[in-house]
Amino acid sequence: MIRGEGGCYKLKFYGIMSNQCMQMTTSISCANRCTFCWRGYKAPVSKDWKWGVDDPITIFEESLKAHHQLLVGFNGSATANKTAYQKSKEVRHVALSLTGEPIIYPRMNELLIKFNQNHISTFIVTNAQYPDQIRDLNPITQLYASIDAPTKELMKEVDRPLFPDFWERFNQSLDYLAQKKQRTCVRLTIIKSINDILPEKYAQLIEKGNSDFIEVKAYMHVGPSRERLSQDNMPLHEEVVIFSKQLAQHLPGYEIVSEHIPSRVVMFAKTKFKREGIWHTWIDFEKYHELVNSEKEFTADNYCRRTPAVGLSGTGTLERMPDEVRERYLKERELIFVDEKTEEMDFYKGQETSPSPSLNISK
Repeated sequence: MIRGEGGCYKLKFYGIMSNQCMQMTTSISCANRCTFCWRGYKAPVSKDWKWGVDDPITIFEESLKAHHQLLVGFNGSATANKTAYQKSKEVRHVALSLTGEPIIYPRMNELLIKFNQNHISTFIVTNAQYPDQIRDLNPITQLYASIDAPTKELMKEVDRPLFPDFWERFNQSLDYLAQKKQRTCVRLTIIKSINDILPEKYAQLIEKGNSDFIEVKAYMHVGPSRERLSQDNMPLHEEVVIFSKQLAQHLPGYEIVSEHIPSRVVMFAKTKFKREGIWHTWIDFEKYHELVNSEKEFTADNYCRRTPAVGLSGTGTLERMPDEVRERYLKERELIFVDEKTEEMDFYKGQETSPSPSLNISK
């Protein structure tokens, strides 16, 4: 975003300004060794917390320092958007999911209070192996749970969990997720030819978790995951759309809202976020901080904003391929892609566009 190349999918889906979003983690350890993870296997794996516990204030302050140090080089860049860089100095969002399983940090709730007091929104992604921590978690802006496979057998193959009762812990986590009052989301990371099956089983798990939003995202062939999976396991955006449409047939309480093509991700939302025919998936951050710091009860319905751009574009990864590569993909997969053009949104300037035409894909 600072380079003027647009924001991430969290901007398009939820209104997060990417240049003001800090990524960090409160734990580099994890209880899974997921095959698709872009992180290496050098980080520790553990079922329990075995280390010292850093003070939440120290984590808060040092994370901000590290974030600013990471970006300071843009200050002297001739190509950087100076306005975007200056705004990056004021962190307004934190994604506590850079690596590891952040939710097992023993003083997470104290850290969340510090972020809330400083009007920094909080997003946490959990692997759904720690149900008690999900149950006891203080309100956050949006809580994610990963659903990496539709069945117990496949989840064991994909996630390589340490817990022998991983499936029971996972289902208990979904039960607790369903009880959360603030915004929740489940994320499906689709690995082609491995877990892109049984959409009806995925739907059952999604309904169990009763999440507000769903993200169906392609596995990306990057980092050490390349040692475990091949490039053929990385779906095209068009293939993510096809699977998303199959999944939507089993989820009557949800609809597809939007997509982010560079990230190869499609977003669903519960139909309750469609008010008088207009989607409201963006976050009213000022309202959220007002509510969370008031210590009164509130729900996801209380801090929504209108979504500026929705719909599926009809374009994606295929059109960026060389002609001979695209033709091979089409022949191998026997897919018919209808070429439709769509307007794009200049998110940083806050321009709004009309809904994009629907993607017409048949198999």
